[in-house]
Amino acid sequence: MLSSRDILNFLVNKDVRKLLKRKGSDANEAGRALEELRASLFNNFCSSENAKHLQQRLCTPSVALTFNFVIAIGIIFMNKWVLKNAGFQFPVLLSFIHYVVTLALIAVLNALSLIPPSPPLKSTPLFTLGLVMSLCTGLANVSLQYNSVGFYQMAKIAVTPTIVLAEYAWFKRKVSFAKVVALAVVSIGVAVATVTDLQFNLFGAMVALSWIIPSAISKILWSNLQQRENWTALALMWKTTPISLLCLLIMIPLLDPPGAFSYNWNIFNTCMILISGVFGFLLQWSAALALGATSAISHVVLGQFKTCVLLLGNYYIFNSNPGRTSICGAFVAIAGMSFYTYLNLQNGKPRSGKQSPRKDVNHESMDKRDSFDGQPI
Repeated sequence: MLSSRDILNFLVNKDVRKLLKRKGSDANEAGRALEELRASLFNNFCSSENAKHLQQRLCTPSVALTFNFVIAIGIIFMNKWVLKNAGFQFPVLLSFIHYVVTLALIAVLNALSLIPPSPPLKSTPLFTLGLVMSLCTGLANVSLQYNSVGFYQMAKIAVTPTIVLAEYAWFKRKVSFAKVVALAVVSIGVAVATVTDLQFNLFGAMVALSWIIPSAISKILWSNLQQRENWTALALMWKTTPISLLCLLIMIPLLDPPGAFSYNWNIFNTCMILISGVFGFLLQWSAALALGATSAISHVVLGQFKTCVLLLGNYYIFNSNPGRTSICGAFVAIAGMSFYTYLNLQNGKPRSGKQSPRKDVNHESMDKRDSFDGQPI
């Protein structure tokens, strides 16, 4: 066996000392690499501009739209269960609970320093965004309660031309004729697929018409503030959610029926409502990411695609029979969406080859006409 003296001589050997020194230097380099990575992540959040670029790199348009599509499908079934199976007949209060859960989750993220600082901006756009968000959320639920599904879908279809007109009035942003045709095909197809009846009462019609303009304005503001003012989705939510909560609190006694305090707030119903609130947070976050990555019109087209997928899914999977006319309308709408997506991809492709300066100028002017801050509309 080796004696203690032999072990000591081995450790003080010159080659062994070099090996230990090299391993120590490797450990120091690994530690420095971790520190640099930590510093890089901190720098990405220490300014609003860096945080915006990080959001753009991590959340591409396809990722944002897919995320929003999945969450939107999930919250439809969740809210349907809460409003029907759980007997919770207070749509504005449900929206208020969604925003309370959203604010609580964002506060946790802010306490963990996961929300980047806000860029300098006047408070007017933030207050306007918070106000229209509460209006479009609360009025949408009330409209669905008092109107038929067909009239509700007609109001949703009217959001598309409203956005086009509003963006032209505010930003002089024009849409090419080909995209106008594609959007018209989408709207007609969705109308044929979903508008089976137009039953409504006067109060429901007023609510539906009042919902159209706030819905269009909210989408435009979400997209504009992120693309032009270096805002991120979470930072905007952190600033506007308290405003929306205050507005919804005022709307509850005006639009909700009485009896919320006498509702059966047992553990199961309360847990399901809170889970619905988590879905509400994810829906608002995913919608903000999608609007920041694409445009207001693209987000509306995604919502109409969701409607067609639900209709066709119920037909093929659950053997429901909406009628041959509705099925044909859904396929027509999807064809229009495919054409609209193709036009956006064509605008986003880099052009190669030698072209005359006049053609380059024409192409550039067309791109500027169909885009906003580098994002296709």
